[in-house]
Amino acid sequence: MAARLIPCLFLVLLGGCSDSAPEVPLGADADEHGHTAALAATADANRAALDALPLADRSDEDDVRRGLLRAEPRVRVEDADGMVIWDSAAYAYIDGEAPDTVHPSLWRQETLNNVHGLFELADGVYQVRGYDLANMMLIAGETGWIVVDPLTAAETARAAMALVEAEFGPRPVSAVIFSHSHVDHFGGALGVVSPEDAAGIDVVAPAGFLEAATSENVLAGAAMTRRAAFMYGMRLAHGPRGHVGSGLGKAPARGTISVLPPTITIDRTPQPLMIDGVEFIFQNAPNTEAPAELVFYLPKQRLLAISELVMHTQHNLYTLRGAPVRDASAWSGAIDEAMRLFPDAEVLAPAHHWPTWGAEAIREQLALQRDLYRFIHDQTLRLANQGLTAGEIAETLELPESLAQ
Repeated sequence: MAARLIPCLFLVLLGGCSDSAPEVPLGADADEHGHTAALAATADANRAALDALPLADRSDEDDVRRGLLRAEPRVRVEDADGMVIWDSAAYAYIDGEAPDTVHPSLWRQETLNNVHGLFELADGVYQVRGYDLANMMLIAGETGWIVVDPLTAAETARAAMALVEAEFGPRPVSAVIFSHSHVDHFGGALGVVSPEDAAGIDVVAPAGFLEAATSENVLAGAAMTRRAAFMYGMRLAHGPRGHVGSGLGKAPARGTISVLPPTITIDRTPQPLMIDGVEFIFQNAPNTEAPAELVFYLPKQRLLAISELVMHTQHNLYTLRGAPVRDASAWSGAIDEAMRLFPDAEVLAPAHHWPTWGAEAIREQLALQRDLYRFIHDQTLRLANQGLTAGEIAETLELPESLAQ
């Protein structure tokens, strides 16, 4: 089947956004962008968070660099018109201790998100991080690369593939897997394979993928793109008083967006498949972090690709950009199902951030996030049944220490 482009207002609107902040009156303590210093209340709250969180544990600094094969000093990607759509140097200021203006956990997260390059996760399984908001995974098949989640834009996807080629030499793409229906995981499809070559490869996606992808990026594309610019702080100047990152990553790349129509649909659990000589076991996980989402396990490598069900953050259940509200109960249930289906996993690879290694650490991470979403769901419902409004619930509900950590 030939490749198809989905017209996407996300590209048009974000491509028109300026990197400079709008002019505002400068206060006595404002910088050149109009960003002011932290209020005393903000500084006090951030210092309190510093004391409450286990930030003395630096093990994630080792995990984020584990398996590094190749890295460029700077990742700078331009579109066909010469506009910079990705530049790692823009975040070089994130170093050392958190300033008063930034929550210390966000500062720590974005310090880790600054690490970019090509990483080996397991035998024949690799990951490119720091070339876009999300990660790209590559699995060595018998005839070529099986590419998982080809980033947001064709330009950043090509740059990621160039890094892979610099390490391994030229190799064709034999299949593409879309883990879910958010644009940062499929938009770069035509950066890893041409429309002509796409006709002869497998394209794997969860049931309902195209419907969910088009509803967000075409039908509601203008509204959601406008709101996403606020949600990600994309008009803010980069700096400790402006744009730091989203925790999930930096921000979506602003480039050429495309998609490939699926040829294989994941619509049940478990669903075993052999793709280019590689054994997969798929889990269909709809209505979790995305309306259409899948998880897969590689038995030979004992690697669990968990998509966005579990990462190194608490994900949002309601997105400020206006995506469908996530079902916290279904989300928690899908994590629990993955724990039961794939108890032998030794590598946990999320679609953002860095992997977790070791069965014990993986089980702890899965269990904590399963319980996190279940707690939020159950306690919100309990308080709503007691008559509290949404605002009152937000002010009342607190996580137990085990989850808050």
